[in-house]
Amino acid sequence: MSLYQQWENLIESRGTKEEYNKFIQEYLQKEKAVYEQILANHTQTVSGTCSELAQKFGMSNAEFAGFIDGINTSLTEEINLEELNEDTLVTLNIDYEKLYWNMLDAQAEWLYTIPAWDNILTEQRRKEIKKEYNQSKIVVKPKKVGRNEPCPCGSGLKYKKCCGK
Repeated sequence: MSLYQQWENLIESRGTKEEYNKFIQEYLQKEKAVYEQILANHTQTVSGTCSELAQKFGMSNAEFAGFIDGINTSLTEEINLEELNEDTLVTLNIDYEKLYWNMLDAQAEWLYTIPAWDNILTEQRRKEIKKEYNQSKIVVKPKKVGRNEPCPCGSGLKYKKCCGK
């Protein structure tokens, strides 16, 4: 069984909602600590086997697989989660701008407000990324064609006589 499957089983094994919420809160604290370490040492490449990195960051192997699942889309090369085991060599080549964007998308304020971001992205660049993110979430509806307006297909007829039938 892969570490990722163990992670999924770990989450699903929580019987009550209270147990689940307690587990998630504990995991999120560990996750924040890992991000703080990674961001503080952003010039160093995080590399090693899953079990070595899990031990380094104070997580179980399955929890570290969950962490990789969360950061995977922010990596320059994604990791195949299904093939992940204790001896898999993992290198986290992080695209920090993409990571910041993904933290905004996940609404993980406890992560994108970590003070170590000051050393990686300037405040101006973080504002630009936030602005780009907000603009990507705006839905623009196309202008509704009135029945007596010219048809947008270019036929020259009124909409009600052409495509609006």
